[in-house]
Amino acid sequence: MISVSKVLKHLEVHCKPLESVEKSINKVFGLVLAEDIKSPINMPPFKQSSMDGYAFIHSENTTFKIIEEVQAGSSKNIKLKSGEAVRIFTGARVPDDADTVVMQEHTNRKDNQITINTLPRIGVNVRALGEQIKVGDIALKKGIQLNEAAIGFLAGLGIAKVKTYKRPKIQILITGNELKQIGEKLKEGEVYDSNSITLKLALRRIGIKKIKVSKVKDDLKSTVKAIEKSLKKSDVVLISGGISVGDYDFVKEALERNEVKEVFYKVNQKPGKPLWFGHKKGTKVFALPGNPASSLSCFYVYVLPLLKAQMGFMNYQNEKLTAIASSDIKNNFGKTLFLKGTVEHDKATVLTGQASSMLKSFAVSNALLIVPEDVDIIKKGEPISYIKIR
Repeated sequence: MISVSKVLKHLEVHCKPLESVEKSINKVFGLVLAEDIKSPINMPPFKQSSMDGYAFIHSENTTFKIIEEVQAGSSKNIKLKSGEAVRIFTGARVPDDADTVVMQEHTNRKDNQITINTLPRIGVNVRALGEQIKVGDIALKKGIQLNEAAIGFLAGLGIAKVKTYKRPKIQILITGNELKQIGEKLKEGEVYDSNSITLKLALRRIGIKKIKVSKVKDDLKSTVKAIEKSLKKSDVVLISGGISVGDYDFVKEALERNEVKEVFYKVNQKPGKPLWFGHKKGTKVFALPGNPASSLSCFYVYVLPLLKAQMGFMNYQNEKLTAIASSDIKNNFGKTLFLKGTVEHDKATVLTGQASSMLKSFAVSNALLIVPEDVDIIKKGEPISYIKIR
């Protein structure tokens, strides 16, 4: 068996982004930038008022003659003299001669004359040319995930298209003749399939949309054919079950027949020992344990970082945080333990129901607590590492 630390090192070699593609900014929400974006303009592109009020040349005067009005969108550049002002609105161009805008609430107006009640400091309420960003400066850096604010910022700069990394195409293969779909009536010895929906939703939560789910019969011929087909059409194949050493576990042999190069098999961890990873012509393959909790643990620890790397995330590795154990946590197995737990107010608590078949505790957990293989016990009050999963 291979250690968790060595598995992570092996996977690191394969954590590379997929190719980039140019897209309209209307279609890049949630995607990751594949290039630095330089601003084509100054923002604002002119000296701009941040308030409704009056623009003037700052002095000790408090009485001004109104000579003109400037609305947002107007290209007027009115000439001003000392003692003169223009009525101006938020977002409008401030005349070159003016250096200050007083809020209309701080003035009294009668006909074409205003009196300033509270004289502002020079430069107040005027956004300088290029105050937010100057032409040629980096607007957004490669590796940033594009949210609504980032896309709005790009739109404000007049940028219509950007290069982003592709999201991976995923094939989920579900093995197990005992598995039935929701809505079907169970016979003795049968259980409902939960792995397909769990994995599918976990993928959707990170923005992956191209997901195909297929059920595979528990025989070698069907498994070989399903894997062969999946390798041609997917960036990542996730196989659920059939990777142990039972008489009806055909996945490993089927992978070998498809000439998928094995990187590692069987990890010194609990849950999820029978984890398999390999690749063929750029397609990555994870054969996950069939037990629901084991499958999801392996997804969070190993699959998720690789997928985020393919999507272009700069910080794709799971961040290991630290909390204080609320009770003694024993490791009697000599394996790395990934324990479903909760972390609240920096206190880590192990939940009951740690069996590899149990999703109930996963449903209410917010962390995977980590006990290294060479640690026999983490005592109450000692620090424990964890991965945040909510």
